[in-house]
Amino acid sequence: MNDQLTRLGVPEALQAWFYCREKAEFDYGGAKELFTEELHKVPTTSNLWLAGNRSASEVVITYSAMEAIAFLTLHADHYPRPDALSFIATGNLPSMGQLLWIRHQFKKRKFTLVFGSGLLGTLTDIKVAAGLKGHGTRIMLLDDQVRIQMKAHSCLLPVQQISLYAFEKAAGLRTGIRTRKPNAVGTFLDQLRYG
Repeated sequence: MNDQLTRLGVPEALQAWFYCREKAEFDYGGAKELFTEELHKVPTTSNLWLAGNRSASEVVITYSAMEAIAFLTLHADHYPRPDALSFIATGNLPSMGQLLWIRHQFKKRKFTLVFGSGLLGTLTDIKVAAGLKGHGTRIMLLDDQVRIQMKAHSCLLPVQQISLYAFEKAAGLRTGIRTRKPNAVGTFLDQLRYG
């Protein structure tokens, strides 16, 4: 087991389920995520990190393996059977190629997006949800508004009101994809680290 993850409160059974070793290192197929007490390096890659049951009915998508571990640690009571889940980490910058691969490989699944609670996390929710439905997006920040272009459709939303739901309503798109956000901090990993 990993002493650092144990100190953070990650149960040994969960560490074993995620195949955590002495070193918290996660392979994205050529690129690696590294987590130490001093550093959390998440790759920008066209590959993905995968964990869990590939035939599970629910797929949790996040930006890093450590965020997936933190999410499941903090929500163990909601998911008493981790084998009923599949986890995917996209790295720092989800690409359309990654999203189309997920869409093809995980058809008819329930998706839960676990990205940060700030503006960047919300915009990532929008990009990933639209991509999982086969739509590419172009997102631009214009002062206190965000312009989101999807095919020929464009919508302008105030930064303070932006959410996946607001985008779906403005774009006339219904994704059926759920998002989970930490309460008082930016990420679930921060919540695990700093309480």
